[in-house]
Amino acid sequence: MSLKEFFNPNTVAVIGASTNPKKLGYAVLENLVAGGYAKVGKVYPVNPTAKEILGLQAYPTVQEVPGSIDLAVIVIPYKYVPEALRTCGEKGIPAVIVISAGFREAGKEGLERELELIEIANQYGIRVIGPNCLGVIDTFTPLNASFSAGTPPSGPMAFMSQSGALGTAVLDISLAGRLGLSKFVSLGNKADVDEIDLLKAWEDDPHTRVIMIYSEGMSNGQEFINTARQVTAKKPVVAIKSGVTQSGSRAVSSHTGSLAGSEQAYHAAFLQAGVLRAESMQSLFDVALALGYQPLLQGDRIAIITNAGGPGILATDALERSGLSLARFENETITTLAQYLPDAASAANPVDVLGDALADRYNHALQTVVADPNVDGLLVVLTPQAMTEIEATADEIGRLSKTIDKPIITCFMGEAQVKTGVARLETYRVPNYPFPERAALAFKGMSDYRQVLLRPTPEYVEFDVDRHQTQQVFDQVREQRRLSIGDSEARQILTAYGLQIPQSEIAATPDEAVEIANQIGYPVVLKIASPDILHKTDVGGVKVGLSNTEQLRDAYELMVYRAQRYLPQAHLWGCLVQQMVPAGGQEVLVGMNRDPQFGPLVTFGLGGIYVETLKDVTFRIAPFSVQSAEKMLTEIRAHAILDGVRGEPPVDKAAIVDTLLRIGQLVQDFPEIVELDINPLMVYPQGQGAIAIDMRLVLSK
Repeated sequence: MSLKEFFNPNTVAVIGASTNPKKLGYAVLENLVAGGYAKVGKVYPVNPTAKEILGLQAYPTVQEVPGSIDLAVIVIPYKYVPEALRTCGEKGIPAVIVISAGFREAGKEGLERELELIEIANQYGIRVIGPNCLGVIDTFTPLNASFSAGTPPSGPMAFMSQSGALGTAVLDISLAGRLGLSKFVSLGNKADVDEIDLLKAWEDDPHTRVIMIYSEGMSNGQEFINTARQVTAKKPVVAIKSGVTQSGSRAVSSHTGSLAGSEQAYHAAFLQAGVLRAESMQSLFDVALALGYQPLLQGDRIAIITNAGGPGILATDALERSGLSLARFENETITTLAQYLPDAASAANPVDVLGDALADRYNHALQTVVADPNVDGLLVVLTPQAMTEIEATADEIGRLSKTIDKPIITCFMGEAQVKTGVARLETYRVPNYPFPERAALAFKGMSDYRQVLLRPTPEYVEFDVDRHQTQQVFDQVREQRRLSIGDSEARQILTAYGLQIPQSEIAATPDEAVEIANQIGYPVVLKIASPDILHKTDVGGVKVGLSNTEQLRDAYELMVYRAQRYLPQAHLWGCLVQQMVPAGGQEVLVGMNRDPQFGPLVTFGLGGIYVETLKDVTFRIAPFSVQSAEKMLTEIRAHAILDGVRGEPPVDKAAIVDTLLRIGQLVQDFPEIVELDINPLMVYPQGQGAIAIDMRLVLSK
């Protein structure tokens, strides 16, 4: 079912409408009337005792309302909500907003009440927003089915929030005139309708150009990625995720009862979905304003026009830090500027029109620079000096913005003096930022969305693997009532999924170790083999470079002795005798942790000791494309090492990509895998492949 009835209903009933101006039921009804909906649709107050509220006839129950009802808003104490929802179902109401609190966020009993609501909604086919929410607004209907303090002005941005209180702050910002909203939804506990539903509903909404999200947690991460990827191909989605710290995660759980999910999973999910991630509410609005009110950025070459040298330099630095570049003007542009501007002015980028510049000088510079084919966007900086014509300059900028297809962003620095100019810019829908750094971040958001639109069609691969062999290993481990799989058993899994491993075999005695080593050929590596010892180096359980029988026997006996001494309860199989892999490779890590919301989170970084000390890793959620796997290699800080440094040859990147994709398939094929590490994966020079040296794996209970 679509969500049309939430945004464009013909009739709305307010269950719990009140005659008391201090009650939420009164505020919701008043917003429906004052917001203009009562002029385009029918509003029915539902109150068991009142005859009339705000000039509208009231009804004791929705059953007594004549005709059909498209949308009901429930604003009554929580203990009465289930019965009210059931009554809505019997009336055939398809959409219900439950503003009432006292559900999942209130603990175990509240969760039981919320589950009852879900059961009733499913029984009658009702879509529900809430409970524990602020309500819904559509400025184009117009509909204000919320208890907000007024109706925001209409605009191209839709906003969904899991926090109602945060929503009120956003609405207040909108009421101040800076932010025009098409739609606003407070999701509350998300018992039914969630971010995925709203993304689908707003994907083709003609009034919405940008979608903004404030989220505390998502219940179906994989579906969110798939849906958001589809939506971001048509319009930008900008999101902020709270609860990324440990304390923040606990706060999220107590607020709406949501799982917070890992910070790494959200970063990967937004990246793969094409969602622009904001690090703060300020940057959320800054990026949304630029995308909502300005043309798309067609390149990363930005021109700066300023009346002050210092701010121009700050703007230059901020743009470069954000990954954008200064446009290199055509000679004709520089000549035209130089002929008009004073001798002390700068005709190069950034263009300094000097502190005495009036509106006409700004206008000439604007017209000249924006016509340059090397300019993709324009940042106009203004500081309030004695001769500055602030309002007139704002008008020149605003009029120009209406006639060109390149984005213009302004930075009118200051507060008291520039206030009227900023107000003028807002009437032209030109975003203004008080500091160059914020303007640069807005341009970066536009540039990032440009890259989203340029994404190639993702290429996914599926390898021919031996799932049966892998399942046999898992079955055997579970029969032994274990969850951990060490290197010696993991060899079978790696082989089943087409990964190259060193030749190796378990020896139960020193004599067997010698026999195996003679077959493999010296030098060899010796590793303790035990299902109870995953971190072998902690007990001296790894010895490399054993070059003869005597060294091998001594190492075997010492290794077993140490293991028995330090972990007497551990079950020992013996030692694994392993081929000594060739020198000259680069150690990298490929791993996986299963996120509760998004599923398998695959990790890549430098291996060996580096992963613990540098924590230089990047992530993707499986399944991911070939292009995503290739991009992972460029995202670690030490990516230059993979390209070869100080005369070293570049590593076999194709082998790393192949490994990432195979591990991505493995952890999808077997959802019971909750942790996995290949560390190290030894990668050799280009064309020489990679060998998985050591692997550990943990299964779910």
